[in-house]
Amino acid sequence: MKTEIIYSPTESALSRAASVLKNGGLVAFPTETVYGLGGHGLCTDSADKIYAAKGRPTDNPLILHLASADEAEKYAYTCPMYYKLAMAFMPGPLTVILPKKEIVPDRVTGGLDTVALRVPAHPVASALLKRCDFPIAAPSANTSGRPSPTEAEHVIEDLDGRIDMIVAGGSCEIGVESTIVSIDGEHLTLLRPGAITPEMLSCFCEELTIDPSLERPLLEGERPLAPGMKYRHYAPKAQVVLLEGSEEDILAFMKEQQEKAEIGLLCSDEQFYALSGKNVISYGKNQQEEAQRLFACLREFDRREHVKTIYAPKPQKDGVGLAVYNRLAKAAGFTVKKVKEQ
Repeated sequence: MKTEIIYSPTESALSRAASVLKNGGLVAFPTETVYGLGGHGLCTDSADKIYAAKGRPTDNPLILHLASADEAEKYAYTCPMYYKLAMAFMPGPLTVILPKKEIVPDRVTGGLDTVALRVPAHPVASALLKRCDFPIAAPSANTSGRPSPTEAEHVIEDLDGRIDMIVAGGSCEIGVESTIVSIDGEHLTLLRPGAITPEMLSCFCEELTIDPSLERPLLEGERPLAPGMKYRHYAPKAQVVLLEGSEEDILAFMKEQQEKAEIGLLCSDEQFYALSGKNVISYGKNQQEEAQRLFACLREFDRREHVKTIYAPKPQKDGVGLAVYNRLAKAAGFTVKKVKEQ
């Protein structure tokens, strides 16, 4: 398959992309979180093509992207809490899990009786959706398990020749996937952290539960309720290991490792300036920068084929830091090394 790459998403180009989707093709497009791999959200064949192009397990649910929050009525049974969240966070990096209507194929929801809905804020994604009279089912536009794409080049690297079209739209502003919540009356459960933080969600509900799978693998027989919960995700080719300990002990450990050719170090700006190795990469000076640059940095390590292990200090879990921690922990398969200065 020859993939058409659109570097200038003009009105005519987006209309052509909408036509590709309507006719059952796959189109990658930018959102404010990461690039998505889109297919017709009400078509089983399109869902199958998405799973095949990504190499994605079919029990891993897809997210339906909508042009506006009120379109949810067509595809799900909404509730007052949904509209409260929609008023506050849509369009934006929030995905809400609701009971699905029959119009949504089981293949899209991974066999679940719920559906994940989101209204992206990115202008290209919004313009594309407005040209479609159907929702776009779209997981991240990468091969399954790899770091998610935050640049068009990442999509090309993974999916060129596998899909019909890639629409380029610059760097993704947020850099980690949308926050996912499920609703039970006035109670919310956080299933995947993102730029909409637990602190922000707590302002809109009586109780917020953090799903325990955010900090551990799913247990045997435990079913994923949202994308990204069950399988190893976001992972570069090298083994990622999180470092746990005091700041002093972690820095001392990284200094011991910094000149080893097979070791990569992912760290903050402050730690970067205290280190000197060739395979030391900083992903930012604050949580927002770390989120925005995380996946690009993990992909950079893939270009350094001699790197076999990547050490990264365990991120703080407040604010957007919870999302950064979750993605790194998933990339590491929840492997943690406790370090202590001798």
